[in-house]
Amino acid sequence: MKNRIIEASILALGILLMGLAIKSGIKTFSQRDRVVNVKGLAEMEVQADKVIWPLVYKDVGNDLPSIYNNLGAKNQTIVSFLKSNGITDDEISISAPKVIDFQAERYSSNVSPYRYNITAVITVSSDKVDLVRKLISEQGELLKQGIAVSGGDYEYNVQFMFTKLNEIKPKMIEDATKNAREAAVKFAEDSDSKLGKIKSASQGLFSITDRDENTPHIKNVRVVSTIEYYLKD
Repeated sequence: MKNRIIEASILALGILLMGLAIKSGIKTFSQRDRVVNVKGLAEMEVQADKVIWPLVYKDVGNDLPSIYNNLGAKNQTIVSFLKSNGITDDEISISAPKVIDFQAERYSSNVSPYRYNITAVITVSSDKVDLVRKLISEQGELLKQGIAVSGGDYEYNVQFMFTKLNEIKPKMIEDATKNAREAAVKFAEDSDSKLGKIKSASQGLFSITDRDENTPHIKNVRVVSTIEYYLKD
């Protein structure tokens, strides 16, 4: 009889402990299921640190050797203009001219008196952004020497770039994480909860865009981080 009482007591104690464990587990599971998902934004305005400037001009004529001689002289004039204003040889490249022979164009409806149309491109690639911007505004000096540099062609747009993203990444990620935490804390307070540990986090892609269409040399860098926090009572 005594053994049965002991066995029953042990069984009852076991059932009680198991019940407490299940209750604790359910409570823990319930708490872990309470999360808040927030996004943190970080933005920074930066100056472009590299520029690619294609100087494009066209020439027409009927005698190909004469046209090529003219191109050589004009190329030299442009290069002299650039070098006299602080651009180095390493920053200048001259592309092979593109030639259109209207007589060879089978479906051409051209009524021009000239047979050949040639496009010449001299490209400046430099980290002297402010200097190149100044020269772009002064390219009218070339017009005085008989060289009409064309602009507005989609294929030959001036490109301003920012190449030092890795230098600002850590600070921007820190700011995005801080911004996300502030949003999560506010949510927790509004829901009578406390913010727990991070459950998961993902960093979004960095984007670099022009601040606006009138100042392409000023860039807007942006990143959005997504963070999930546990909530607790």
